Amino acid sequence: MSRVAYVNGQYVPHGQASVHIEDRGFQFADGVYEVWSVFDGRMADFDGHMTRLHRSLNELRIAIPMSREALTAVLRETIRRNRVKDGIVYLQVTRGTSRRDHPFPPEGTPPSVVITSKSISPMKSDATAANGVAVVTTPDIRWGRCDIKTVGLLANVLAKQHARDRGAYECWMVDDMGLVTEGSSTNAWIIDEHGKLRTRDTQANILKGCTRTTLLDILKEEGIELEERAFTVEEAQRAKEAFFTAAGAFVMPAVSIDGVKIGDGKPGPVATRLRELYIERGTRDAI
Repeated sequence: MSRVAYVNGQYVPHGQASVHIEDRGFQFADGVYEVWSVFDGRMADFDGHMTRLHRSLNELRIAIPMSREALTAVLRETIRRNRVKDGIVYLQVTRGTSRRDHPFPPEGTPPSVVITSKSISPMKSDATAANGVAVVTTPDIRWGRCDIKTVGLLANVLAKQHARDRGAYECWMVDDMGLVTEGSSTNAWIIDEHGKLRTRDTQANILKGCTRTTLLDILKEEGIELEERAFTVEEAQRAKEAFFTAAGAFVMPAVSIDGVKIGDGKPGPVATRLRELYIERGTRDAI
């Protein structure tokens, strides 16, 4: 079956989907995006992603392209037309198409909206998590507003490729003080050598991950204590467990960091249990 994309009011064959060459997302990375996990044809963490989308648009002064109800309907229809049972749905909103010039285009220029959806095998993801993955690190060279989910992802692309070049799954970025900020597309967590669950607080220059937010709720329900406190690469390498969270990865155990084995080199019990709890919650609450 051919995939289908939504582009500015029309559902079109994925292979024929396009935007204008002067779309500001193409010219300036002047846009934002969101990615929802799809469980059994329904979107997980829906409200969190929608709230973050509106915040990102407002921070960049991009017009909200349609009502929440209309956008929800289009997202669901894109999932349905692609017959996605388990996978993701991707939304991108840019400042629209206008003659190339750095200042904002004339008032009333409609934003561009692109939505795609694809299937991801849950069995493949579970098998990856069962073995755990390798993480490498790199200096964080991103801009100062990483709290906005912008499509300007070149530094993230370079970090992800750094991981691929070294046979790793993910790359954690490190600030000038030697502290891990976040992954190229994930939030970073450890169970430190003293048994404390830690992740960096979102007052820092990181994205407030929706999977992260849901996991915080799960931790409260399970009575698991959390310290929102940054950690160094060396602390992560000495940790009992390490893992990261994201819409596409859920909770993914990391078994090595820059070639150093974490714990016994296998996924730990805390990360494994949190993954199970997140998937249960995501499946239950998806809309």
